[in-house]
Amino acid sequence: MSIGAIPVLSGLLMMNYQLDRKLEENAKVSVQEAIFSIDQALGRMEGDLDLILPLAGKPCDKVLGTLEQRVANSQHLRSLILTRDQQAYCATDMDPLAYNSAFALSGRQTELAFDAPSSPNAAIIKVQRPNSNPGIIATAYGRQLRDELRAFQDGLILLLEFGDLYIWSEGDSRDAQRPSQVEFTERSVSQKHGYVVIGGYPKGYATQEFRLSLHQVLPSLVLAGVASMFIMYLGLTISGKKKG
Repeated sequence: MSIGAIPVLSGLLMMNYQLDRKLEENAKVSVQEAIFSIDQALGRMEGDLDLILPLAGKPCDKVLGTLEQRVANSQHLRSLILTRDQQAYCATDMDPLAYNSAFALSGRQTELAFDAPSSPNAAIIKVQRPNSNPGIIATAYGRQLRDELRAFQDGLILLLEFGDLYIWSEGDSRDAQRPSQVEFTERSVSQKHGYVVIGGYPKGYATQEFRLSLHQVLPSLVLAGVASMFIMYLGLTISGKKKG
C-alpha cells in the first residue's frame, strides 16, 4: 500500500511547489507590468502639460477658453490649472484657487486626492512638473487608474500607494480596511512618478487554487499509484515463482 502512496504524495508535493512558484512569479511580473501601465497613463497627462505649457503665465481671460476646449476634447483630463510662482491663477474646474495652489506648493510630481471641493466623492489624480514656473497642473479621475488595474484579472490584488493614500480596482483609502494581500506579496516603486505598486493574493488564495488543481490532477495521481502497486505485485509474484 505504501508503494502506491509514494507517486501520489510526490505528485501532490510537486504540484504544490509548482503552484507556489507560479503565484510568486505572477505577482512579480504583474507588479512590473502595472508600473508600466500606470506610468503610461500618467505619461499621457504629462503630455498634456507639455502641449499647454506655452499658455502658462499668460492672462487667464486670454487662455481659459483654450484650456476648456482642451479638457473637453480629452478622454482622460478632468481639469487644467495654470500656476505662477506656485500659485494657481487660472483653472477649468470649480475648485478654489487656494486648493489648487496647495499641490503646486507641495513640490510633488503626482498626488492622489479625495477632497476636491468640486468633486467631493471622487478620487482625483494630479500631475505637475514641480520645477516649472510658470507651470501647469493636470487632473484626472481616479477611475482611469482603476481601469488600468482591472486589466489584471487573475486573482492578484494590485494596489497603488501615493504617499499615505492608496487606490485599487475596487476601492481606496476611504474604505474601512485595506484589501488582503498577505500571500506572495511584491512591491515596487515607479522610478518615473514615485508611487508604489503592491501586489499580493488574499489570505487563503493559494489553498483555494491548490484544491481546484487537486480535483483535476488527483485522478491521474491515483491511477499512477495503482499502476505502481500493480507493477510491484507482478514483480513479487514473478520473483516468488522463480524461487519456487
